[in-house]
Amino acid sequence: MAANSSIDPVDIGTLRTLVLVYDLQSFSAAAKRLDVNQSTISYAIERLRGALHDPLFVRGGNGVTATERCAALVAWARDMIVEIDGLASRVEFDPATAQGSVTISCNYHERQTLIPQFSTRLRAGAPKVRLVLLDAAGHGDVHLKQNQCDIVLGPVGIAGESFFRRHILTDHYVCVMDPANPLARGRIALSAYARAEHVFITHSGEWQPLYLEALKAREIEIEPVVSLPNHDSLERIITGTRLVATIPYHLARAMRGGLHVAALPFRVPISIDMYWSARTAKSGLHKWARGLLAEVARACAA
Repeated sequence: MAANSSIDPVDIGTLRTLVLVYDLQSFSAAAKRLDVNQSTISYAIERLRGALHDPLFVRGGNGVTATERCAALVAWARDMIVEIDGLASRVEFDPATAQGSVTISCNYHERQTLIPQFSTRLRAGAPKVRLVLLDAAGHGDVHLKQNQCDIVLGPVGIAGESFFRRHILTDHYVCVMDPANPLARGRIALSAYARAEHVFITHSGEWQPLYLEALKAREIEIEPVVSLPNHDSLERIITGTRLVATIPYHLARAMRGGLHVAALPFRVPISIDMYWSARTAKSGLHKWARGLLAEVARACAA
């Protein structure tokens, strides 16, 4: 009988650990993500080091850096994990009995317009599945590439052969203001819009709204009277003032207050796309969740 190869004891769990350490560039961060002791992570990597006769990771700065051989192994391991996950999920999927979680990275816009209905339908169709939301805040691509989420929603662009995209909703910008604002009396001219008292939503400096680029193309610069990190307090701040905010239409429609919604004097589309990776591409649960999100988006658009 042939002797066992030194690689034989390495299992799929060890490969998952390797990929996670590679993505996070940290043993401690990987341990925290998996909710295990750091010694568990170290033991898994040591097994691979012994089997492959390579250090795999070397310490540098606040984290670890992968060796050339480690990077090649991680590329192979990703494909292997996707294949094994696909084999495990190629059975009849029943959402009523499904267990697991769906983690979505998105912004305030999607959390206000799509997620409430999605959550309701998810709970009704798959009551044992847990929904986890992450604040994308300009980092949705990082969340997806580091396997922190299963789906990214929003006006983002994520490139790469191992990522998939589906367009689910086109929104556009509108103006919201107090009903007593003089600009609420009729159609807003571009010159009047430029002179208005604007509220800017800065997204904590992580992302710039698309309409500002459209204004720049028209050689129009507007200065904010008020700058907010997000939309949370927008309705309360605008009420009773002459302030004007430029926000997505579906977000304005979801607001509960009595703000007046007016057409923007120029049209700027907002493409809301859904991204996922090869890791969950063949998962029955995640395919079902993506289909459900697309249905909710169609209903929102209608």
